[in-house]
Formats: sequence, C-alpha cells, structure tokens
Amino acid sequence: MVLAGLLLLLFTQGLTTKLTGASRTPTAPANAAAAIEVPRGRAVLTASADGTRLVSRQPDPGHRIALTFDDGPDPRWTPRIAAVLERLKAPATFFVVGERVAAEPGIVRRLHREGFEIGNHTFSHSALTGIAGWQLSLQLSLTESAVAGAAGIRPRLVRPPYSSSPEAVSKADRSAFLHVAREGYLITLSNFDGEDWRRPGIRKIVEFASPPGEKGGIVLMHDGGGDRSQTVAAVAQLIPKLRRRGFEIVPLRSLLGIPASSAELHASSNQQLRGELLIGALSAARWITALLGFLLVPIAILAVLRAGVLAAFARRHARAFRRRPPKEDFLPPVSILVPAYNEAEVIEAAVRSLAASDYPDFEVIVIDDGSDDGTGDIVEAMGLPGVRLLREANKGKPGALNTGIAAAAHDVLVCVDADTVFEPVTLRRLVQPFEDAAVGAVAGNTKVGNRGGMLGRWQHIDYVMGFNLDRRLFDILRCMPTVPGAVGGFRRQALDEVGRFSGATLAEDTDLTIALGRAGWRIAYAEDARAFTEAPSTLAALWRQRYRWSYGTMQAVWKHRRALIEKAPIGRRGLPYLLLFQIALPMLAPLIDVFTLYGLFFLDPLPVLAYWVGFNVLLLSLGAFSFSLDGEPLRPLWAMPLQQFVYRQLMYLVVIQSIISAVRGTRLRWQHMERSGDELAVGEIAR
Repeated sequence: MVLAGLLLLLFTQGLTTKLTGASRTPTAPANAAAAIEVPRGRAVLTASADGTRLVSRQPDPGHRIALTFDDGPDPRWTPRIAAVLERLKAPATFFVVGERVAAEPGIVRRLHREGFEIGNHTFSHSALTGIAGWQLSLQLSLTESAVAGAAGIRPRLVRPPYSSSPEAVSKADRSAFLHVAREGYLITLSNFDGEDWRRPGIRKIVEFASPPGEKGGIVLMHDGGGDRSQTVAAVAQLIPKLRRRGFEIVPLRSLLGIPASSAELHASSNQQLRGELLIGALSAARWITALLGFLLVPIAILAVLRAGVLAAFARRHARAFRRRPPKEDFLPPVSILVPAYNEAEVIEAAVRSLAASDYPDFEVIVIDDGSDDGTGDIVEAMGLPGVRLLREANKGKPGALNTGIAAAAHDVLVCVDADTVFEPVTLRRLVQPFEDAAVGAVAGNTKVGNRGGMLGRWQHIDYVMGFNLDRRLFDILRCMPTVPGAVGGFRRQALDEVGRFSGATLAEDTDLTIALGRAGWRIAYAEDARAFTEAPSTLAALWRQRYRWSYGTMQAVWKHRRALIEKAPIGRRGLPYLLLFQIALPMLAPLIDVFTLYGLFFLDPLPVLAYWVGFNVLLLSLGAFSFSLDGEPLRPLWAMPLQQFVYRQLMYLVVIQSIISAVRGTRLRWQHMERSGDELAVGEIAR
C-alpha cells in the first residue's frame, strides 16, 4: 500500500513537472477570430446563451488598463513584481499554474490578502487544444482546488496557456474554449502582449505592453516560467508611463464590469479542505522525489563500496584457503543430526547421501519430529548401517535438534536439513576447521540443488553471490552471524556453553551462531564442504521461507542487541553488517526502483538507463567473480539482470513485511515448506 501510494505521488509529481510547458506567444492565424465570430480586439470570451458559440464579454475599456501576469507563482519573481505593484498602488491579476500554487501556496495566499486578483492558468500549463474534455476539466478543477486550499477562493477567470490576443485564437481552439466557457468560466485573453518571455530588453517590453493609441485594455506579462528580472524593471517603468498618458490602472474585474464575487467565488469548507489535501499530497511528492534523488548517490556509492569490500575479502579468503595444507589425519568421530518433519519426498535421498560419506567414523541420527506422512517409516525401511531413527511428538526444529544432541555419541556434531544432499567428501571437509580448538562451529557451502528453472537460477545466484560471498567476509573478520541449517558443524562443548538450540526465534541457526560468537568461539567457513538443498519452487513458497528467515534474523538481532556494545567481533562487525545490508538497505531499495521508473518517464532517461546498466554490470562482474571462486559455471548469470524485475523486489518486500510484523509484535509459527523432491543428483549438478 505504501509503495502504491508512493507510485501515485511520484506519478502526479512527474506529470505536473514534466508537462509544465514554457512561456510563449502563439502565432496568430489568418482570420482566426472572425472564424469563431469574436469581434477583433475583444479579449474576453464566454458562451452564447444557447451554448453553441463563443461571444465577446469585454466592454469598451476606455482609458483603463488591467495588468495581468501569467505562469506563477514563482518564489523569486512573483513577490518582487507584487512589491513593485504595491509601491506604485497598481492592482493586477495573477493567472496561476496549479502545480506551482501547490508548491508555493503561501505566495498565493499573500497575493489574495494584499488585494490582487487570482486567475486560473491550468494545472500543468497545458495547452487546452487537442486534449479530451475530462482532461481539460481536470486541468481547471485541480487548479481551482489548489487555489481554494491556498487562499479560500475559486477563480472564475481563465487564461489558456499559449494564448494571447483574440487574433491568435484558431479554429482548433474553438471546441476547447467553448468547453471551458460552458462550465461558467470567463476566458481572458489579452489586448497587449509584453512578450517578456522572450527577454527582449526592458525598453521593448514597455513598448510592447503600451497601447499604441488612446484605447486601453488587458496587458499580458509573466511572473514565472524563467528569468523575470526584465519584467520587474519594465513594470516599474510601464505604470508611471501609462499614468502620464492618462491611463487608469484598474482591476481586471472592473475592466470587465463584473463584481468581485463573480471573478472569485468563495470556497466552501469542504472545497478548501480538498485543496489543502491536494497541496499536502503534492508537497509530499516533491519532498519524496527530492529525497530519493538525494539518496540515489550515496546508495550507489554504498553498493560500489560493498561490492569492492566483498571482492577484496573474498579474494583474500580464497588465497588463504588455497595456501592452507590439507589435514587428512584430523578425523574425529562425528554425529550427523537430521531433524525431519513431513519430509517423505526428500528424506531418502538425504539420508543415502549422508550414509555414503567418505569418512571413517560417523553416525546418522534422524529425528522424526511427529511426522504424519511416513517419514520415519521410510528411514526405517532403508535399513542403512550407522543410521538411527528417533521418534518424538512434534516439538519444532530446535527441540528435535536438542533431542538429537542428547542422543549423539560424539562431540563433533553436524546438523543437516532433511532436504539436503551431501557429496561424499563434504563431511571430511566440514570437520577440518575443528582442529583449531578455538573453533566452536563451521558453516558449510550451501548450494541450490533444483536450479533448472528461472526461480531456481535466481536462488542459485543469490546463494553464491549473497550467502557464500558474505561468509568469506565474515570468516576473515571472525564475525559469522549464521551457520546454515543445511550444512553446519558444531563442537558439543560450545553448544553446551550457550544452552544449545533455542526456540525463542524463528532463526534458531542465527540465534545460536550469534550466541557462540558472543561467548568467544570462532565460527569458520569451509568453502569446499558443499551441500545441495532443495530451494522453494514457487514464489509463494519462497516468500514464506524468506519471510521466516528475515523475521527470525530480526528476532535474533533484537535478542542479542547487547552484543552491539560488547567487545566480541560479532557485535561490533557482524550485527551492524546485518542491520545495514539485510534490513536498512532492503528498506530503501524499493524506493530507488520506484524512482528509477519515475526517472525513465519524467526525467532524462539516458542517465537513468546508464545508472541501471552500470549497476547491472557491477553485479555481473561481482557474480562472475563469486562464481569463479566457487568453481561454478558462469552460464546461469545470464538470468541475473532479470532478477531486478521480480526476485529482488520480492526479497525487499519480504524484509519490509518482516519489519512491519516486528513493529506490530506479530508472533509467527514455524512454517513447513512443501517439498517436491526434484533436487538434482549431486553428480548431475557437478557436471
């Protein structure tokens, strides 16, 4: 809802700024006024009694002049022109553009309070000719609402943009002007055009705005739409000159012979409220647009810096790993724990791969956590040596893991999800870091097994670029926040010290890993200990999984918030990284995507496209680097640019929903992910 509202605000802001045209005077077509039966020189038009024709409403002006100004209000020039008019005691009418009224309501309010008339110059300075009737009505009604919100009045005098004298009115204008006139507006053109929009010089503006003879009329100038310094100076010279020639400067309504109440209707309280809401909405849109434009640069810099830091630390980690000699003689006995709840589709493949591990001394314990789909029966029927089955009533994953820990015979414990397939060498490589007595846990390299479809490719890219690249950085900085449930090793002594697995959060792996880091244990990353897991095969399942992960991570960070003021690296480095790149940045990222759409439609699209292409080139470069480090073929990277249109937005929205749930204090239950059992065989993945 917030993003939809943001899109609407930006769309409105874009329309009001993109469609606002520049000031200019149209070329008068031959015999145009005669074609619509308007007497030459008559600058005010209205509808005939039967509503079929445009007729003149302007009486003989005599020696009277009405000064009018278009295209404001402008925060710089409108107050200066108004100050000159006040000093010379000269009334005037300001035909305002609605979107500029919304931007500068205080100026319109002050103009009205000081006795100046307000007219309607459409909402976005849009030509009335050639647009649909509803658009035409909207242009006028929005401006009327904006003025009502700013000054409490509804102007009935309308000056169409790009119009000047009656001689400039074409046959094409007839239908649009007649539509306006039928709605009760007075179309106010001009008799004398100062052409100040061209900035011809002060003397020329005064000359163009002065009547050549003794007959007065309506003078057109501009208080917005560009540099109006010449206009300010010309007004100061024009008014004394006209008065010396015997002309009287009068309000436009006096020149037209209508009362003030007919030129400016009083706005009702509802109309004024509607106008105030319009002004508020457009002000919010302008503020948000400016904020997003401001954030674009630092977020881009942050993304580039993060990519550079990740690449540097990953390269350092890979070099250190390659220089580390293999230690084939460190082979402590291992207990593999597999918590399973309704995993009938995948449990057999997982257990067979674990039982086939190339390791001398290990046991596999499957904890059937109250399954009702025959998961435990499948394990029993396999009859594999070294595989034990424990059955219990449903306790949830943390409870099942703790049951397995209590039953395990060995001090090195490997926890594996029931949908995960090991390579024969995975177990051997996972336990090697435990030779260091300071290591309390080891994170393995989780791979997506079912990567055949587009969603699978996207998750495969995410695992390699996101999770595993981050883990290399965490390993170097010794601040690993998560040992993945799919493949993780633990020292029993470390688990006993922190109280084993807890059900206080939905991310029991992150909760436990942070607790181990706070207790002073080192968490290592074994990049060559690969395990293949079944990723969600539908967007709905992916949403549920990532929602649980995101919400659980927030719970774990909140639970261990005191770590931020402790000396352990997990609090000083790991948690701030999570807060910045897994919570704060995803909150801002959708705004940048929305602003990108705004830029494509309403700004110069070339810089926006260059920014998007540059961002994707950066991601592709980082992806190629991370894939090469993991020994993965680069073919799936062709799908990476497409991630920006669906997958990334889904991940961002998951984080936003998680934050909203956290603020509301929503309690979530563990959600079992539906299994399809379609993960690829390990040998097929390797090929």
